[in-house]
Amino acid sequence: MNIAFFLTPKNEVIYEYLDATMRQVIERMEHHGYTAIPLIDKEGKYVGTLTEGDLLWKLKNTPELNFKNTENVRVTDIPRRIKHKSVSINSNVESLISLATNQNFVPVVDDEGIFIGIIKRSDIINYCYNELKKNKNI
Repeated sequence: MNIAFFLTPKNEVIYEYLDATMRQVIERMEHHGYTAIPLIDKEGKYVGTLTEGDLLWKLKNTPELNFKNTENVRVTDIPRRIKHKSVSINSNVESLISLATNQNFVPVVDDEGIFIGIIKRSDIINYCYNELKKNKNI
């Protein structure tokens, strides 16, 4: 099976550019109810994932930082504690499942490293559940 079957395309994904501010990211994540979002550079390449935890650690470790002045902090100034890995659109399902065990979503890139979308762990689980149901007649 091709992993493209699971792909949520970029135009349906909430992501952020590296030049965004901490405040923009917080507000975007709150508005959409997400706990993590992919980060891309101006060329469209995936560069990492920013999580709520990353934002909280930045706030905790920067005494002078408060919500109002988060507009002065760039995403590039926020350390990311975990390196979320991406997969190539040509990857096999096994490598996808391996990453999805530790990530809520897996970013997908093309052969040039350009971000083309994500694969949500919940979509993989739902597919597996439905296949199991079909095969067991549950």
